[in-house]
Amino acid sequence: MRAAIAALDIPDGPDAAPAITAALPVLVATLEALRRGDAPLAPDPGIGHADDTLRLLRGAPPSPAEAKALDAYLVTVSDHGMNASTFACRVIVATRASLVSAVTGAYGALTGPLHGGAPGPVLDMLDEIGGEQQIAPWLTEAIERGDRLMGFGHRIYRTRDPRADVLKRVLAELAPLSPRLEFVLKVERAAQAELAARYPGRQLDTNVEFFTALLLDALRIPRALFTPLFAIGRVAGWTAHAIEHHARRGRLIRPEAIYDGVRP
Repeated sequence: MRAAIAALDIPDGPDAAPAITAALPVLVATLEALRRGDAPLAPDPGIGHADDTLRLLRGAPPSPAEAKALDAYLVTVSDHGMNASTFACRVIVATRASLVSAVTGAYGALTGPLHGGAPGPVLDMLDEIGGEQQIAPWLTEAIERGDRLMGFGHRIYRTRDPRADVLKRVLAELAPLSPRLEFVLKVERAAQAELAARYPGRQLDTNVEFFTALLLDALRIPRALFTPLFAIGRVAGWTAHAIEHHARRGRLIRPEAIYDGVRP
């Protein structure tokens, strides 16, 4: 994906941002089709962005409910302040590098496990817990080992991540209460109670990655594509920040560093 984004031949100009935003789902679906040994599909400009993203990935049209659910996800994650990948994008575009270069750098930042690479391990955690009887002992052992509970806590929010509730509602509409969803909600409640009891002075609530993982899993998206799917939504925010930076004649972003070593 990094190489594919960098290779996009899209010159800067008023059409660059929508062209890059439109290109990402085509790149993701094409690379996934080639990985499977299938022939890639051509995009259909006559249908919606989320609808066509799922069609390209699956090779068949999604249901209206599935397209609506993915659209809600893409909108929810499209922008989130000066997060790591967006900051990387603004630093690069501030040098007057191309928008394609800025999005390539932003995607690189997104691949880190503390940023866009976080949703996949949520499903790994749920798989490891296994069943309802193992929830409490698994959580106790994980916390006592000092492990991070994937999908809980956030660097910015000291309360519940509001995006988690948006995706939780979408998931409930897409996949009404099932044994799998019921199990997941029990894990959420048990983890919240355990974290509150052990860390009473800290607010460690569910974050967006928890329900992102569940929603993308319900849409039958392979775990290896969770970060690329995140990028398909976040690229709208990256390019909007780049446009804003240039529109305001933004200067080079050059933070100062404080030397804290031994003085000569």
